[in-house]
Amino acid sequence: MTQRAGGARRTARPGGGREAQPSAPRRDRDPAGRPRNARPRDELGRPLPREAAGQPPPPDEQALAPQAALDLAQQLIDSGRAFRAHEVLEASWKAAPPAERDLWQGLAQVAVGLTHAQRGNARGAVALLRRGGQRVAGYAGSAPHGIGAADVARFATDLAGRIERDGLAAATSAGSPPRLRAGPSEQI
Repeated sequence: MTQRAGGARRTARPGGGREAQPSAPRRDRDPAGRPRNARPRDELGRPLPREAAGQPPPPDEQALAPQAALDLAQQLIDSGRAFRAHEVLEASWKAAPPAERDLWQGLAQVAVGLTHAQRGNARGAVALLRRGGQRVAGYAGSAPHGIGAADVARFATDLAGRIERDGLAAATSAGSPPRLRAGPSEQI
């Protein structure tokens, strides 16, 4: 039986004695005391051991202006770095005015869906692509900042369906990544 007492785990030993074991490492915290993960990440956003070389996590509150966020997220998606695009879009979601939050959240979820597909997680990819696509679809025809909501929603829904039907191979053969900006027919 394992119990916590005074921050250390104690494991019952045969004969009734207890042996103290070191506590699990404490979570990384920001200056305000909120939990943060300071571990380096690989190109798909998976945490690496603390001593490994990798990409440091970007600051959470680094929200860019909407146009700059869309441009950077598109560059990251185009280069196969959907996890990093998700981080950019998530910062925009958290900083967005209330009327736009579902849109930015949906864009971030589509990027996470692409990340799950890159990591080989079909179930997670389908769930996040569908959820994100549904959020973004609510802005079709009225999305701010030139966002191609209808095209992104269609891309996400179609890709989720292909992954369900054909497996993750459908994600790699999906062709072009989603375009976050509206084409000429969808611009308002």
